Amino acid sequence: MPAVRNVLVVGGGAAGAAAAILLAEGGVAVDLIDLKPDVSALGSGITLQGNALRVLRQLGVWDQVRAEGYAFDTLGLRAPDPAGTLIAELTDIRTGGVDLPATMGMYRPALAKILIKRAGDAGVNVRFGTRPASLSQDGDAVTVGFSDGTTGTYDLVIGADGLRSWTRRAIGIDAEPQPVGMGIWRTFTRRPASVTRTDLFYGGPAYIAGYCPTGEDSIYAYLVEGVQDRAGLSPEEALATMRELSQAYHGPWDEIRETLTDPSRVNYTAFESHVIDGPWHRGRVVVIGDAAHSCPPTLAQGAAQALEDASVLAELLLRDAAVTEELWAEFTGRRLNRATEVVEASLQLTRWLLAHERGDVPGLMGRIAHLVEQPA
Repeated sequence: MPAVRNVLVVGGGAAGAAAAILLAEGGVAVDLIDLKPDVSALGSGITLQGNALRVLRQLGVWDQVRAEGYAFDTLGLRAPDPAGTLIAELTDIRTGGVDLPATMGMYRPALAKILIKRAGDAGVNVRFGTRPASLSQDGDAVTVGFSDGTTGTYDLVIGADGLRSWTRRAIGIDAEPQPVGMGIWRTFTRRPASVTRTDLFYGGPAYIAGYCPTGEDSIYAYLVEGVQDRAGLSPEEALATMRELSQAYHGPWDEIRETLTDPSRVNYTAFESHVIDGPWHRGRVVVIGDAAHSCPPTLAQGAAQALEDASVLAELLLRDAAVTEELWAEFTGRRLNRATEVVEASLQLTRWLLAHERGDVPGLMGRIAHLVEQPA
């Protein structure tokens, strides 16, 4: 018998949906709430490394993800010169196993829809447009009041509600994300035939210029700059700013730039980071994913670490007969150091770039790949 009979999951992103699916499949009654009005997700594209694909296969959605996304096994490094010269082509480690691609690019809302549909098919009660308004614990029960005036009592509450997590604050964990000094322009556009993997340009007016194929006809492209207040720009001004910043990058970027015509496809986000340094639970409430740890996307491990959190937590809750301190100690032992190492490596890359220091980028990437190829 599982350690819990009924669970509330707050947040319908990758971590929340994954935890809900696995627990429901294991016989637990699961409610999942999300403050958004529907399944659509912010952002343009997402890069999924092999260890993320391993969990998606565990969730039973790998065939759909493979059909929607774009898989590749190499990473290109290019120079910010007039030809966009290819400097190196690196073979990525297949961190999810030899039978899965090293990397998959995907349209983020497509992944969200796949996961939420899978949750519904598994029996999860999904409620959009709903947020928690109050939370109290009494022994082995957690009572939650919702924004629609209803209440529910649960054996466990899982906060997978992102960087600005309501759940994290509600249980008194003081670990707010902090800026790291960089911001990223992203766009979602047509895929030129020449783009068949991620290439990274280091140097020039941006710290990083890159792109990732997300489907047969689509890519997302991005430019990382020193963080600025871009909030006052109109959509048209944002598009013009991204196009101007991209002028220094060539090769496939020349084709990509010609497709950048839709202001609604451009967004800007400042990089932030944090890790809860210690147990991620208080009583019968636990936070996972971006609520527990976040990092700049320099290693493309954000979604992977969130999915690993969900997989390990569900494994322990379905394996054990009760929620004990031993269960929480094992969860902390399996997740805290691993997530912290990934976050620190992601931050090290940003520190090298901000200092214009030539660090061992391939070596750092290889070290993290070898870490995460072992299941969490």
